[in-house]
Amino acid sequence: MDSAVQDLIRPIYKNGRYENPFDTWETTGGIGNIFKMMRSEDFSKIPNQRELDKTLPVETPDFRKLRNPPQSELQIMWIGHASVLVQMDGVTILTDPIFLDRFSPVQSMGLKRYRPPPCKIEDLPHIDCVIISHNHYDHLDPGSVQSLNSKFIDKITWFVAAGTKEWMLNVGCKNVIELSWWEEAELPGRPDFKIACVPCQHQSQRSLWDYMKALWCGWIVKGPTKSFYFAGDTGYCSGFKQIGRKYGSIDLAAIPIGAYYPRWATRPWHVDPEEAVKIFEDVGAKNALGIHWGTFRLTKEFYLEPRTKLGEELDKKNISRDKFFTLRHGLVHTIGQNIPEHT
Repeated sequence: MDSAVQDLIRPIYKNGRYENPFDTWETTGGIGNIFKMMRSEDFSKIPNQRELDKTLPVETPDFRKLRNPPQSELQIMWIGHASVLVQMDGVTILTDPIFLDRFSPVQSMGLKRYRPPPCKIEDLPHIDCVIISHNHYDHLDPGSVQSLNSKFIDKITWFVAAGTKEWMLNVGCKNVIELSWWEEAELPGRPDFKIACVPCQHQSQRSLWDYMKALWCGWIVKGPTKSFYFAGDTGYCSGFKQIGRKYGSIDLAAIPIGAYYPRWATRPWHVDPEEAVKIFEDVGAKNALGIHWGTFRLTKEFYLEPRTKLGEELDKKNISRDKFFTLRHGLVHTIGQNIPEHT
């Protein structure tokens, strides 16, 4: 990995808390803004399950393909929200695993998913590493982490941003590597795999007392022949151009496209499809999967709008829709092959 790029942007850490260093960051919280967002019009219009099965179907994964991934190609499965399974160069990577019905401190209450995961953790093939973008409950779920630990024991290596390792150890994770932006580590047992923590614009919090005490990030995974970029959860910022300059052409990216309306409230911490395409261009991705939509109703855009608007934005820039695509939950897709119809 090229380390020649100078003046890489760093997180700000003051008085035990992290801050975004980007001029695009602003705080849109506060009681007044929360009530304002609650009163804004809801366009989501999520239909009943029968209609969802037509418009946003969930497939049973092809487990044969997952157990025997192609040796020379990238293979990917969208589990839902920001959870993606990627197989490349003989390694299987899982991002922000969320398999439970709700993201919440307790499963008896909290926001419930409207599309189920396509499989159970027990069904997954061997996982070599899990990369975690940040500690919000819709990206770091204790039940899913514990289930992964129960199935794979100490065979998984967990990669987390600074400030999250202690939490991972406390829930039973054995092999945890904690990094800050631009730091890199080898995947244990695979010295030909480098994993780098890279910047994004977001925030962290799991309770009333730990706001911004842990860092947030994206991840670059670079194997001997292929590379993967996981953008995590982010607003648009200058960090993406730096990622592109430092790490060059990326074979596959997973970039968020949903949870963005009303825009005045969400712009600092969630991109919309137009900004997602900018990230695709900034980081120099050859291919990208749109994530962070179609699973939980986090915000108030029409539930299929992220997919529709992504296509429109790609058309405006004359980028093939086959290069930045969406997938059905559970569909196992080999990069370079034709993508089946989404509906």
